[in-house]
Amino acid sequence: MKRPLAYITAAWCGEPDTDMEMGTRYSRMAYEAGFSPVCPVLYMPLFLNDSIPEEHKAGIDMRRDLLRRSHVLVVCGGDVDEDVKNDIAVAGRLGIAATTLDGILAVKGLGKDGGGH
Repeated sequence: MKRPLAYITAAWCGEPDTDMEMGTRYSRMAYEAGFSPVCPVLYMPLFLNDSIPEEHKAGIDMRRDLLRRSHVLVVCGGDVDEDVKNDIAVAGRLGIAATTLDGILAVKGLGKDGGGH
């Protein structure tokens, strides 16, 4: 079975360890729901220095390209910041469906009431 690409976005806190932990958790949940998760926060900080303007811009461009290739945008967590709003706007312009992780899990029967996460 070919899994559709799901771009994972969230209001990341900026603390690398916390963001990595949450990105891993969200990606695992998307995977269990039948998607191939795309979560840039899990690997881009390993080779990009966000404090260097050129690398910051390159990161934005790479994330947008990954979103463009994805089948769905999955908004995770309870907060929505400017980055998440931008991801939602870009997905809308590209005709990419946006949903929440909770919504996907509920439909798949993996949500809070379905015995999942």
